[in-house]
Amino acid sequence: MKSAFPQMYKHPTTGLIIEDSGISLRDYLATQAMAAFISSHAYSEDDVPGLSYQMADWMIAASQEKKDE
Repeated sequence: MKSAFPQMYKHPTTGLIIEDSGISLRDYLATQAMAAFISSHAYSEDDVPGLSYQMADWMIAASQEKKDE
């Protein structure tokens, strides 16, 4: 699964290169959708988590379809 905001940095005391994969792309997209659903006040709090991940899955699928064209 792709990540949003992956990082690589040098540890300040050991000098080792640290890789941080960041948040999953699915979780990032779901948080963005959740913010939109909450701000619209059109959905109950019980609906928002499921709808947010459903929207994220749709966005990932649409992105994949575009790459396959």
